[in-house]
Amino acid sequence: MFRRRRWAIQLKTPDQIVKMRAAGLVVAEVHRTVREAAAPGVSTAELDRIAEDVIRGAGAVPSFKGYDIGSGPYPASICSSLNDQVVHAIPSKEAVLAEGDLLSVDVGAVLDGWHGDAAITIEVGEVRPELTALREACEASMWAGIRAAATVRRLGGISNAIERSVESSGEYGIVTGFGGHGIGTEMHQDPHVLNYGDPNTGPKLRTGMCLAIEPMITLGDPDTAELDDGWTIVTDDGSIAAHTEHSIAICEDGVWVLTAPDGGVGMLGELTASAARAELLAVS
Repeated sequence: MFRRRRWAIQLKTPDQIVKMRAAGLVVAEVHRTVREAAAPGVSTAELDRIAEDVIRGAGAVPSFKGYDIGSGPYPASICSSLNDQVVHAIPSKEAVLAEGDLLSVDVGAVLDGWHGDAAITIEVGEVRPELTALREACEASMWAGIRAAATVRRLGGISNAIERSVESSGEYGIVTGFGGHGIGTEMHQDPHVLNYGDPNTGPKLRTGMCLAIEPMITLGDPDTAELDDGWTIVTDDGSIAAHTEHSIAICEDGVWVLTAPDGGVGMLGELTASAARAELLAVS
């Protein structure tokens, strides 16, 4: 007889979600600044310095710096994964961007005890068309998962929506063993959010859940390996990878994309929570 998994899921109040939105906006500003700075000749260590300056300038603290999953404390404020590096690559002065690179920048910030976490994939200069298509497919699958969060009953519906979106975009590998997660007073909480699976599985989605939706896909096989630094994950076959992520809150009347500058309004329309739409109107 199998025992059903008991999830320890933290539900947030509307006031707590507002605090998470503040952390999410710090992350969004890091991404805006890093995207502008990412160019041929710039090292990932320089991008890390820029990111930490933005985070600390906003009164927040980097979520990643000092984080330990058993490999020792992570030494930087961002993960800067180039080309065949999927996730968790450590910034370095020796890792210098070149024309045609594909770079994923994952960043977290904690503000007043609440975390924001998001990742973008950046094209460095002019890249091959298949790399643009890979990035677009990864972004599309993330938004498919976020849309599903507003309409499906169970967590597996998000995972399945991501998988179906990737499959509809082309022949890509969906990385296994890594995915999204709950987020709140800790950066990583229950539940783990797979990027594939049965739509009728997992816990029921409830108002107050906050999740990081985080697909990772490759131009080749989905198999990965960990480098000797204990952090960097690369594709086994050397194929290029893309990685995108947003943190979201499930509200009574829709989804609030906490790490998107517009709260998700532009991509989700009426599926966006009224709080996000009101916020956007207030600053426009």
